Amino acid sequence: MKLYIGNKNYSSWSMRPWLLMTQLGMQFEEVKLSLDFREGSVFKTTIARVSPAARVPVLVDDDGFTVWDSLAILEYLAERFPANRVWPQEMRHRARARSLCAEMHSGFVALRNHCPMNIEASLPEIGPRVIEEQPDLRRDLQRIEDMWREQLDAAGGPFLFGDFCAADAFYAPVCSRIRTYALPVSKPVHAYVERIFALPAMRQWVDAALAEGEFLEKDEPYRHRPSPAE
Repeated sequence: MKLYIGNKNYSSWSMRPWLLMTQLGMQFEEVKLSLDFREGSVFKTTIARVSPAARVPVLVDDDGFTVWDSLAILEYLAERFPANRVWPQEMRHRARARSLCAEMHSGFVALRNHCPMNIEASLPEIGPRVIEEQPDLRRDLQRIEDMWREQLDAAGGPFLFGDFCAADAFYAPVCSRIRTYALPVSKPVHAYVERIFALPAMRQWVDAALAEGEFLEKDEPYRHRPSPAE
């Protein structure tokens, strides 16, 4: 299998299937493309050959079958590799995990807009300011706080449904945002964030993100491109 992804520092949607596949031991080849949406760019021409949506992530199975969109990829992997336990085993737990992933997939717009994923950055001064200025962001963060605490209490930890699964992979970019912007969360939620960052696959992703050295201005609402002297 091949998994086409964008920059590890910025591409939250790419992180989700990559983290799941790596943590659960699925073998695949990574094809990383710099997120350049200009017509004629390497990104545009390469990704258009494998996906009609022309966005990442894209999974290409070993027979050439293509699946795009992170949630569709997770569902495909769950059926392709049932022994890897992409979803919780119990029916209602699976339904709840899918509900959480679907909510992330379609919601939390304020969190995405005001706190884009940026693993390399440390912006603790930004989080409190945007939380104060943006009521929609406060609501998003409170929903995540309530959701995670409820699931962690129900499952008894260490992850949202006990063992690591698709739901944890789907919310890993939120963990990154909490760290980057020093977003205020409770001790149980902070501890969950730290457990996600302690995962071997997450450490591998973070190390690669820190080594990229690319600065994409469209993903940097709070910083300017460093000059050569910087």
